[in-house]
Parts: sequence; structure tokens; C-alpha cells
Amino acid sequence: MPDQVKPTDYVNGIAPEAPSAQGIHILAKPIGPVCNLHCAYCFYLEKKVFFAKNENYRMSDRVLEAFIRKYIRANDVPEIPFAWQGGEPMLTGLDFFRKVIKLQKKHGDGNRITNALQTNGTLLSDEWCEFLAKNQFLVGLSLDGPDYIHNRYRVDGSGKGAFSAVMNGLKLMKKHGVEYNVMACITRESACRPREVYHFFKEQGARFIQFIPIVERTPDNEARALGLTLAAPPDVRAENTADVTPWTVRPEDYGDFLIGVFEEWVRNDVGNIFVMNFEWALLAWMGGQATVCQFSRHCGRSVIMEHNGNIYSCDHFVYPPYLLGNILSSDPLQLVNSSKQTAFGQRKETALPHSCRDCDVLFACRGECLKHRFVTTLTGEPGLNYLCGAYKKFFRHINKYMKAMRQLLENNLPASYIMDAGRGPLAMKLR
Repeated sequence: MPDQVKPTDYVNGIAPEAPSAQGIHILAKPIGPVCNLHCAYCFYLEKKVFFAKNENYRMSDRVLEAFIRKYIRANDVPEIPFAWQGGEPMLTGLDFFRKVIKLQKKHGDGNRITNALQTNGTLLSDEWCEFLAKNQFLVGLSLDGPDYIHNRYRVDGSGKGAFSAVMNGLKLMKKHGVEYNVMACITRESACRPREVYHFFKEQGARFIQFIPIVERTPDNEARALGLTLAAPPDVRAENTADVTPWTVRPEDYGDFLIGVFEEWVRNDVGNIFVMNFEWALLAWMGGQATVCQFSRHCGRSVIMEHNGNIYSCDHFVYPPYLLGNILSSDPLQLVNSSKQTAFGQRKETALPHSCRDCDVLFACRGECLKHRFVTTLTGEPGLNYLCGAYKKFFRHINKYMKAMRQLLENNLPASYIMDAGRGPLAMKLR
């Protein structure tokens, strides 16, 4: 999963302040790939093949303290964000996160520290929610939509859908005032139901939503040799395959999904509901630097750390060639600034096909994630993003709205005025 992020304030007419210095981000996996669910589309469960069969998968106290101490020292920024993901990080237990808070206070050195926890929501309880609210954790709740959508792929080991348990967790978070985002995975089936998915989240009172397209390829020879059921990232595979899994979203459908949700949002919910996909787009139209790696010119400053302290280039590149070092023996800032990781991050721009370099929406797309660049252009050039058609369709559709919102903001007016576009001078610009 992509890193959980907080919304910008652009839709309210307030530009976020740029950090005083460029920091690094480490996504921590305290329980590794272990999870109490067996979601069909999950790309991380199979990473168990890279560890011993008797692996404990629980982050040791030694690794935890080294991580917290070194990560804080590596960041000269106003706010140091810790992000905890899995697998299912709540499987480490509540005492683990109590220890996290103590160690952050011990090594915090006066810095403002925040915590984000990505969870499937099935293990949330009153005790957990009291802790999360008290310590101001931002929770990313994995919820794909109504039951018939969520239960299609998000199931436990026996194949039972997780929807009821997740909804109970959501109810408990609301009860205790836990701050949360909804992170919805968009599959081949759900992409055809944009308004149903969006209206469901509105009915639940969700104000912060992020849509994540599911794109996975069937295993190639190298993946099979490693014991994997999904293909490795494009530049480490042994063959050029573009065969995708049955649940992978179709580019055309994903573009239509984003447009369908956008049309509902831009007419009714600007300034009230924050759809991160639209926030990121508006930031691009405002000329700002992307806050998420997939839409940045370069990536590489957001790495992941496994339960044993191993640090890899990216959450989607947890494969032997992308191992950078270990938190116990390495300085994370040096790892991120290393020539190996710098080359990895710059490849996001240097490996763009020529058709991308001349594209009118490059400023918003930036070629998206390296993981998805496994198709060829019309001229046969490799490295085109599988979702290229989706983003072209979506970004071109919202162009007139983005320009209008930018004009509003430049005139110190809230972007929510876009909802009045049906009348007055602004209506002419949107025709």
C-alpha cells in the first residue's frame, strides 16, 4: 500500500507550508508480511518466501529502538512522521505501540512526532481505540466499499469476508474520536461502480478518502523461481510480460472511475470531503511539488523497513536487488542518499518513454509508479505505465475544473466556490 498521507489544505484556500529541509520517510513493518486476513490481491503476504520458515516476524526491542533513534536523527524537519504498516501491524499487540510512544519521547529531542497506522480494521477494540485517540494516531482504514465489494477479495483464512468486522472497527473509532482516513483498493469489479463506492463512504461519514488502483501481474519465470505468485517489478523480471491478474483494474475503467467520483465530488463535496487523488491533482495544477512518490518527478526518499531492520528501496520493491542495508548497522540517511538509491529514484524520470516526455499531463502524472511500467508505447518503446490511458483520460477531463479552482485560490477565494460553477462568469470557463 502507498504511504498514508494527510490532506493538504488547498481546497480550503490555504497553501501548505514547505518543510524547512528535505527529510526522509521510513515505512515500518513491525510484523513483516504477517496478516490475519488473506486478501486475494495483496502483494505483500507472499514476501514470507524471503524469510526462514521458523521466522518470528516480530520486531525486536533492539531493532525498534535503533529505528526510532536513528529515524529521528535523520530528519531535520518540523514534523517527523512515523508510519506503521504490515501485513497487519496490530498483530504486534498494544504493548508494542505503548513502547513506541515511550521510545519516541525518550529520543524525541523536542521534535514534533506523529504516528500513522495502516490497518484492516478487524482487530480494533475499545482498548485499542482509546490508545489511538489518546496518542493522536492517524489510522488508515482499509475499506473497499459496501459488503459485496469489500468481501469480494478481503477475506480471512477460511474465505469469510471481513466487512462486518471492519465496520465494527469503524464504529469503535468514531465512538472514541480516532482520526482516520479510508483507503479503498479499486479492482476490476469495483472500478465499474464509482458512484456506489463514493456514496457508501459518504453515508459512513468518511471525510478523507484515498483510492488505490490494484495492478498486479501474473508470475514470470523469475517470480516462480523465487516461489512467488506475482511478478516482480519490471526491471528485475527475467522476461517481458504484461499479463495481469483477474482482479487488476482495467486502465479505461479506472479512468472512468476517477471521473465518476470526481463529477460527484466537484458538484457537491469540495471543502467537505477530501479525496486525496483530487488533492494531489490540484497541487500539480497549482505548481506545487507532489507530496506522494507516485506523482513526484523523482522518488526514492521514502523507503521501507522490515521487522528485522532490513531497509529496501520501496514498499513495492522488497526484493533482494533492492536491499539497501539494515537499521542496526547503517545510517538511514546515508542509505537514502546513497548512489544506489539516488539512481533508483531518478529512474522515475530518466526511464520515461519519449511519448511521456511530450505528454500534456506529464506535470501531473510523472509516469506514476515504476512498478506499473510494464507495457510498451505505440512505437514499441518499453517502460510505459499500465495506467497511462486512465491518467490521460482523468487529468484531461478535470483540466478545466483544476484551472478554475486554481484561479479561485489565486484570488484568495476557497476552491469550494467551484460548486457554484453552474452560474456566473465561472460557468463560461467550464463549458
